[in-house]
Amino acid sequence: MATEIKVPTLGEFVTEATIGKWFKKPGDAVKADEPLVELETDKVTLEVNAPAAGVLGDILVKTGETVGVGAVLGSVEAGGAAAAPAAAPAPAATPAPAAPAPVATPAPAAAPAMPASPAAAKIAADRGLDVAQIEGSGRRGQVLKGDVLATEAPKPAAAPAPAAPAPAPVPAAPRVASPAADAAREERVRMTKLRQTIARRLKEAQANAAMLTTFNEVDMTNVMALRNHYKDLFEKKHGVKLGFMSFFVRAVTQALKEMPAVNAEIDGQDIIYKNYCHIGVAVGTDKGLVVPVIRDAETLGLAAVEKTIADFGRRARDGQLKIEEMQGGTFTISNGGVYGSLMSTPILNAPQSAILGMHKIQERPMVVGGQIVARPMMYLALSYDHRIIDGKEAVTFLVRVKESLEDPARLVLDL
Repeated sequence: MATEIKVPTLGEFVTEATIGKWFKKPGDAVKADEPLVELETDKVTLEVNAPAAGVLGDILVKTGETVGVGAVLGSVEAGGAAAAPAAAPAPAATPAPAAPAPVATPAPAAAPAMPASPAAAKIAADRGLDVAQIEGSGRRGQVLKGDVLATEAPKPAAAPAPAAPAPAPVPAAPRVASPAADAAREERVRMTKLRQTIARRLKEAQANAAMLTTFNEVDMTNVMALRNHYKDLFEKKHGVKLGFMSFFVRAVTQALKEMPAVNAEIDGQDIIYKNYCHIGVAVGTDKGLVVPVIRDAETLGLAAVEKTIADFGRRARDGQLKIEEMQGGTFTISNGGVYGSLMSTPILNAPQSAILGMHKIQERPMVVGGQIVARPMMYLALSYDHRIIDGKEAVTFLVRVKESLEDPARLVLDL
């Protein structure tokens, strides 16, 4: 008897995945719950395990193909090395009565499409769009806010053009094919779902937001001294290393309380102020950048933040993050300093309105008390949506983060 291998539920609003790779070939013995195939969605990579022990049968969907939730990927056949040992010989079989012919059952009717989300309906009305004409990407074809934002509003009828001839349009430059000698040394690889989504979201952030970046620098002397003094005791008590990210998370959550616009987002013609701090922490993996979210970070101590970050980093590299763990963030911190970046302008993680970029700690000459001394300095970059955050708010927010890091007692005293 064969057991079907199906695509599991992928998460809210995720309806399809791409086959990353098969770990087994047809005819290979498999164990129950053994990983068989890797699926790539636009958010995470996950594995589909064997539903039963046996032998992998036919593979119905090949690497690189796109499948929906519930699609049959292949089957596991009973028997082979992984099957149970054969039973004792049975007595001579008697002719069995002929089985009745199977009765065809009608296919179930497709579920009706869900109505558009309230935010999508409102934006569509403001733009003069008909939601019925917009293809929805949500569950059961529901039209979401992103679907409406990606749809161009109908253009009004143009007035009659003047008699003067219009200039000829400038043709787009065609892609120049590589010489044959170079083409033989090139490799064309299809983008993964995750990389396609990263590219699309970053481009949308640049197109939709009035993005601006403001910079400052922070003297890390006191934070480094505090960390060096307590790191061994901290790790012994809490079982996790004390890094710099927990100090930044604490400094950011305190600054967000004072500057709530930095923690808000725009929805159509409304501003949504978030009275909580769900801090996204950008984690680089070999398949792309993912941003798991530390929920209610303002309520967590340094140890809880470090444990959460360590867990996220480990599971991100193993492709084991859940989709819901990367949704709902209100503010993001990106640390390019771990790769040696000295300065950068991070791109917004839409629909969030701001992102903080950390960078490499480098000793530089600074004037302290009228004397030039070497200090461990870090450049900070805050990219923000100028539609909702004014320059004064952005600069003040960054200064508050700087003050908390240069005087860590502020983090304890909530100053």
